[in-house]
Amino acid sequence: MIEAGGVLAIAQRDLTKLLRDRLRVLTDVLMPVAVFGLLGGMLNVSFGHAIGYDFLAYVLTGIFAQSLWQSATMGMIFLLEDRENDFSQEIFVSPISRYTIVVGKILGESLVALPQGIAALLFLLLVGFPIGPPQLGELLVATALICLFGGSFGLFVLGWLPNRRVATQIFGFVMLPQYFLAGVFNPLQGLPPWLDAVSHVAPLRYAVDLARHVFYAGRPEAAQTVVEPLWLDLAVIGVMLAVFLPLGTFLFVRAERNR
Repeated sequence: MIEAGGVLAIAQRDLTKLLRDRLRVLTDVLMPVAVFGLLGGMLNVSFGHAIGYDFLAYVLTGIFAQSLWQSATMGMIFLLEDRENDFSQEIFVSPISRYTIVVGKILGESLVALPQGIAALLFLLLVGFPIGPPQLGELLVATALICLFGGSFGLFVLGWLPNRRVATQIFGFVMLPQYFLAGVFNPLQGLPPWLDAVSHVAPLRYAVDLARHVFYAGRPEAAQTVVEPLWLDLAVIGVMLAVFLPLGTFLFVRAERNR
Protein backbone atom coordinates (compact mmCIF):
# COMPACT_ATOMS: atom_id res chain seq x y z
CA MET A 1 0.00 0.00 0.00
CA ILE A 2 2.88 2.38 0.75
CA GLU A 3 4.44 1.69 -2.64
CA ALA A 4 1.10 2.13 -4.44
CA GLY A 5 0.48 5.37 -2.57
CA GLY A 6 3.90 6.63 -3.62
CA VAL A 7 3.20 5.84 -7.29
CA LEU A 8 -0.14 7.67 -7.19
CA ALA A 9 1.28 10.68 -5.34
CA ILE A 10 4.05 11.18 -7.88
CA ALA A 11 1.64 10.67 -10.80
CA GLN A 12 -0.85 13.12 -9.29
CA ARG A 13 1.83 15.79 -9.04
CA ASP A 14 2.59 15.59 -12.77
CA LEU A 15 -1.09 15.64 -13.72
CA THR A 16 -1.76 18.63 -11.45
CA LYS A 17 1.12 20.55 -13.04
CA LEU A 18 -0.37 19.92 -16.47
CA LEU A 19 -3.89 20.99 -15.51
CA ARG A 20 -2.58 24.24 -14.06
CA ASP A 21 -0.75 25.06 -17.29
CA ARG A 22 -3.63 25.72 -19.71
CA LEU A 23 -1.36 26.91 -22.50
CA ARG A 24 0.56 23.65 -22.38
CA VAL A 25 -2.69 21.68 -22.52
CA LEU A 26 -3.78 23.65 -25.57
CA THR A 27 -0.50 23.27 -27.44
CA ASP A 28 -0.08 19.61 -26.47
CA VAL A 29 -3.53 18.78 -27.82
CA LEU A 30 -3.75 20.97 -30.92
CA MET A 31 -0.22 21.19 -32.34
CA PRO A 32 0.50 17.52 -33.18
CA VAL A 33 -2.95 16.85 -34.60
CA ALA A 34 -3.17 20.16 -36.46
CA VAL A 35 0.30 20.01 -38.02
CA PHE A 36 0.42 16.34 -38.93
CA GLY A 37 -3.31 16.17 -39.65
CA LEU A 38 -2.93 19.02 -42.12
CA LEU A 39 0.09 17.32 -43.66
CA GLY A 40 -1.78 14.03 -43.91
CA GLY A 41 -4.79 15.74 -45.46
CA MET A 42 -2.65 17.40 -48.13
CA LEU A 43 -0.88 14.15 -48.97
CA ASN A 44 -4.21 12.30 -49.00
CA VAL A 45 -5.47 14.67 -51.69
CA SER A 46 -2.24 14.23 -53.64
CA PHE A 47 -1.97 10.43 -53.76
CA GLY A 48 -4.47 8.92 -51.33
CA HIS A 49 -6.41 7.15 -54.09
CA ALA A 50 -3.23 5.80 -55.68
CA ILE A 51 -2.12 3.89 -52.58
CA GLY A 52 -5.54 2.32 -52.03
CA TYR A 53 -6.43 3.54 -48.53
CA ASP A 54 -7.25 6.74 -46.65
CA PHE A 55 -3.88 8.34 -46.05
CA LEU A 56 -5.23 10.89 -43.56
CA ALA A 57 -6.50 8.06 -41.33
CA TYR A 58 -3.13 6.35 -41.72
CA VAL A 59 -1.33 9.47 -40.50
CA LEU A 60 -3.73 10.01 -37.60
CA THR A 61 -3.31 6.44 -36.35
CA GLY A 62 0.43 7.06 -36.38
CA ILE A 63 -0.01 10.36 -34.54
CA PHE A 64 -2.06 8.58 -31.88
CA ALA A 65 0.87 6.30 -30.99
CA GLN A 66 3.57 8.90 -31.62
CA SER A 67 1.98 11.53 -29.38
CA LEU A 68 1.55 9.10 -26.48
CA TRP A 69 5.03 7.62 -26.83
CA GLN A 70 6.81 10.94 -27.33
CA SER A 71 4.99 12.73 -24.52
CA ALA A 72 5.87 9.95 -22.07
CA THR A 73 9.46 9.94 -23.35
CA MET A 74 10.00 13.71 -23.27
CA GLY A 75 8.21 14.03 -19.94
CA MET A 76 11.03 12.16 -18.25
CA ILE A 77 13.18 15.27 -18.78
CA PHE A 78 11.38 16.75 -15.79
CA LEU A 79 13.27 14.27 -13.62
CA LEU A 80 16.36 16.32 -14.43
CA GLU A 81 14.50 19.49 -13.52
CA ASP A 82 13.60 17.90 -10.19
CA ARG A 83 17.25 16.99 -9.73
CA GLU A 84 18.40 20.55 -10.42
CA ASN A 85 15.81 21.86 -7.94
CA ASP A 86 16.85 19.22 -5.38
CA PHE A 87 13.29 17.89 -5.35
CA SER A 88 14.43 14.41 -6.39
CA GLN A 89 16.65 14.21 -3.29
CA GLU A 90 13.56 14.68 -1.15
CA ILE A 91 11.79 11.88 -3.01
CA PHE A 92 14.73 9.50 -2.73
CA VAL A 93 14.83 9.77 1.06
CA SER A 94 11.18 8.70 1.27
CA PRO A 95 10.47 5.10 2.40
CA ILE A 96 9.64 3.78 -1.07
CA SER A 97 11.73 1.91 -3.62
CA ARG A 98 13.53 3.54 -6.54
CA TYR A 99 11.34 1.60 -8.97
CA THR A 100 8.23 3.01 -7.31
CA ILE A 101 9.51 6.54 -7.96
CA VAL A 102 10.25 5.74 -11.59
CA VAL A 103 6.92 3.97 -12.19
CA GLY A 104 5.09 6.88 -10.57
CA LYS A 105 6.87 9.32 -12.89
CA ILE A 106 6.09 7.20 -15.95
CA LEU A 107 2.44 6.92 -14.88
CA GLY A 108 2.24 10.67 -14.36
CA GLU A 109 3.71 11.41 -17.79
CA SER A 110 1.38 8.82 -19.32
CA LEU A 111 -1.59 10.69 -17.88
CA VAL A 112 -0.11 13.91 -19.27
CA ALA A 113 0.13 12.23 -22.70
CA LEU A 114 -3.52 11.13 -22.77
CA PRO A 115 -5.00 14.45 -24.01
CA GLN A 116 -2.89 14.20 -27.17
CA GLY A 117 -3.99 10.63 -27.81
CA ILE A 118 -7.64 11.52 -27.18
CA ALA A 119 -7.39 14.44 -29.61
CA ALA A 120 -6.01 12.18 -32.35
CA LEU A 121 -8.75 9.63 -31.61
CA LEU A 122 -11.50 12.26 -31.86
CA PHE A 123 -10.01 13.55 -35.10
CA LEU A 124 -10.17 10.00 -36.51
CA LEU A 125 -13.86 9.79 -35.61
CA LEU A 126 -14.50 13.17 -37.24
CA VAL A 127 -12.98 12.06 -40.55
CA GLY A 128 -15.20 8.97 -40.56
CA PHE A 129 -12.81 6.25 -39.38
CA PRO A 130 -15.02 3.65 -37.62
CA ILE A 131 -13.92 2.57 -34.13
CA GLY A 132 -16.08 -0.01 -32.37
CA PRO A 133 -16.42 -0.69 -28.62
CA PRO A 134 -14.12 -3.76 -28.76
CA GLN A 135 -11.41 -1.62 -30.34
CA LEU A 136 -11.72 0.96 -27.57
CA GLY A 137 -10.97 -1.71 -24.97
CA GLU A 138 -7.97 -2.90 -26.96
CA LEU A 139 -6.81 0.71 -27.37
CA LEU A 140 -6.79 1.17 -23.60
CA VAL A 141 -4.39 -1.76 -23.25
CA ALA A 142 -2.26 -0.57 -26.18
CA THR A 143 -2.21 2.98 -24.78
CA ALA A 144 -0.93 1.81 -21.39
CA LEU A 145 1.77 -0.31 -23.04
CA ILE A 146 2.86 2.47 -25.42
CA CYS A 147 3.13 5.01 -22.60
CA LEU A 148 5.08 2.61 -20.39
CA PHE A 149 7.36 1.83 -23.33
CA GLY A 150 7.92 5.52 -24.10
CA GLY A 151 8.59 6.43 -20.48
CA SER A 152 11.06 3.58 -20.09
CA PHE A 153 12.93 4.64 -23.22
CA GLY A 154 13.03 8.24 -21.99
CA LEU A 155 14.40 7.11 -18.64
CA PHE A 156 17.08 5.03 -20.36
CA VAL A 157 18.26 7.99 -22.48
CA LEU A 158 18.02 10.30 -19.48
CA GLY A 159 20.32 8.11 -17.43
CA TRP A 160 23.28 9.07 -19.65
CA LEU A 161 22.69 12.84 -19.62
CA PRO A 162 23.99 15.37 -17.08
CA ASN A 163 21.38 18.16 -17.17
CA ARG A 164 18.14 19.36 -18.70
CA ARG A 165 19.75 21.60 -21.34
CA VAL A 166 21.70 18.70 -22.81
CA ALA A 167 18.66 16.42 -22.51
CA THR A 168 16.45 18.82 -24.50
CA GLN A 169 18.98 18.90 -27.32
CA ILE A 170 19.62 15.15 -27.36
CA PHE A 171 15.96 14.17 -27.11
CA GLY A 172 15.11 16.33 -30.13
CA PHE A 173 17.88 14.64 -32.10
CA VAL A 174 16.67 11.20 -31.02
CA MET A 175 12.98 11.83 -31.67
CA LEU A 176 12.86 13.60 -35.04
CA PRO A 177 14.36 10.83 -37.22
CA GLN A 178 11.96 8.32 -35.69
CA TYR A 179 8.96 10.14 -37.19
CA PHE A 180 10.15 8.87 -40.56
CA LEU A 181 11.78 5.62 -39.45
CA ALA A 182 8.65 4.56 -37.56
CA GLY A 183 6.22 5.35 -40.37
CA VAL A 184 4.19 7.93 -38.48
CA PHE A 185 3.20 9.68 -41.70
CA ASN A 186 5.05 7.75 -44.39
CA PRO A 187 4.62 4.10 -45.46
CA LEU A 188 7.56 1.86 -44.60
CA GLN A 189 7.06 -0.62 -47.41
CA GLY A 190 9.66 -0.31 -50.15
CA LEU A 191 12.41 1.34 -48.11
CA PRO A 192 16.00 0.78 -49.28
CA PRO A 193 17.61 -2.14 -47.40
CA TRP A 194 19.97 0.05 -45.36
CA LEU A 195 17.17 2.41 -44.32
CA ASP A 196 14.86 -0.50 -43.53
CA ALA A 197 17.56 -1.93 -41.24
CA VAL A 198 17.82 1.40 -39.38
CA SER A 199 14.04 1.56 -39.14
CA HIS A 200 13.95 -1.81 -37.37
CA VAL A 201 16.02 -0.46 -34.46
CA ALA A 202 13.79 2.61 -33.95
CA PRO A 203 11.67 1.94 -30.82
CA LEU A 204 8.83 4.17 -31.99
CA ARG A 205 8.30 1.86 -35.00
CA TYR A 206 6.86 -0.88 -32.79
CA ALA A 207 4.63 1.48 -30.81
CA VAL A 208 3.12 2.86 -34.03
CA ASP A 209 2.70 -0.59 -35.54
CA LEU A 210 1.02 -1.87 -32.36
CA ALA A 211 -1.52 0.96 -32.52
CA ARG A 212 -2.23 0.28 -36.19
CA HIS A 213 -2.80 -3.40 -35.41
CA VAL A 214 -5.68 -2.29 -33.19
CA PHE A 215 -7.06 0.38 -35.52
CA TYR A 216 -6.94 -1.74 -38.67
CA ALA A 217 -7.94 -5.10 -37.14
CA GLY A 218 -10.25 -6.92 -39.53
CA ARG A 219 -9.97 -4.24 -42.21
CA PRO A 220 -8.65 -4.92 -45.75
CA GLU A 221 -6.20 -2.00 -45.40
CA ALA A 222 -4.31 -3.91 -42.68
CA ALA A 223 -2.14 -5.67 -45.25
CA GLN A 224 -0.86 -2.29 -46.49
CA THR A 225 -0.67 -0.34 -43.23
CA VAL A 226 0.67 -2.87 -40.69
CA VAL A 227 4.29 -3.87 -41.23
CA GLU A 228 5.04 -6.47 -38.54
CA PRO A 229 3.11 -9.39 -36.98
CA LEU A 230 1.45 -8.52 -33.69
CA TRP A 231 3.50 -11.08 -31.79
CA LEU A 232 6.73 -9.48 -33.03
CA ASP A 233 5.66 -5.97 -31.96
CA LEU A 234 4.76 -7.26 -28.50
CA ALA A 235 7.96 -9.30 -28.23
CA VAL A 236 10.23 -6.39 -29.20
CA ILE A 237 8.41 -4.01 -26.85
CA GLY A 238 8.68 -6.56 -24.05
CA VAL A 239 12.43 -7.05 -24.58
CA MET A 240 13.08 -3.29 -24.77
CA LEU A 241 11.04 -2.72 -21.61
CA ALA A 242 13.06 -5.41 -19.84
CA VAL A 243 16.24 -3.53 -20.80
CA PHE A 244 15.23 0.14 -20.61
CA LEU A 245 13.34 0.16 -17.30
CA PRO A 246 15.87 -1.50 -14.95
CA LEU A 247 18.94 -0.08 -16.67
CA GLY A 248 17.46 3.42 -16.88
CA THR A 249 16.51 3.31 -13.22
CA PHE A 250 19.99 2.13 -12.24
CA LEU A 251 21.68 4.89 -14.25
CA PHE A 252 19.44 7.62 -12.87
CA VAL A 253 19.80 6.47 -9.26
CA ARG A 254 23.57 6.21 -9.66
CA ALA A 255 23.68 9.78 -10.97
CA GLU A 256 21.73 10.93 -7.92
CA ARG A 257 24.12 9.21 -5.55
CA ASN A 258 27.16 10.68 -7.30
CA ARG A 259 26.02 14.27 -6.95
